[in-house]
Amino acid sequence: MFRSRSKDGQATSPQVTEAEPRQTRDPQAPKGRPTPKRSEAQSQRRSVAKVPKSRKEAAKRQREARRTDMARQREALASGDERYLPARDKGPVRRYARDFVDSRWCVAEFFLPIAVIILVLSMMPSLQLKNISLLLWLFVIVLIVVDSVLIVFRLKKALRERFPDEPKRGAVAYAVMRTLQMRRMRLPKPQVARGEKP
Repeated sequence: MFRSRSKDGQATSPQVTEAEPRQTRDPQAPKGRPTPKRSEAQSQRRSVAKVPKSRKEAAKRQREARRTDMARQREALASGDERYLPARDKGPVRRYARDFVDSRWCVAEFFLPIAVIILVLSMMPSLQLKNISLLLWLFVIVLIVVDSVLIVFRLKKALRERFPDEPKRGAVAYAVMRTLQMRRMRLPKPQVARGEKP
């Protein structure tokens, strides 16, 4: 019931002296994002500061940005740079489909030159040449269909084995459309030689 002062003082002193440690951030601890370089920070500030004054200026900037994007895309189509390719050509599946087609000879790529020859033959006055051109036309169409069907089956099988978890929608049609173009006119430019494994 009666406590001495000294005991009371001792009992209460730890409460007074004990203060919670102040939490300071460790300078070595990660902060969630990298510190931008000075040049990047300045360019960001400039881009924020340069707000277009009028609608005309905004449209001009959009045109310039579109022009630079298109130029970058053209360079990518020529070089095969994956970063700046159009959306329809991006991804490992589409790249493999392109390489699959470019690594082999396709009947469909000779369609245009053969069609010109057939057209010239069909315009000749000789009835025999006209009949030959008609038969040649049918023969070429059958060859293209057979070759395209074989490419479809082989490419589907290769894509299933190589990319089991990747979305493959539209990749086969994309490859078949590529076979219809002559090799030197294909975009993106072929990255593999004929006979080389894709």
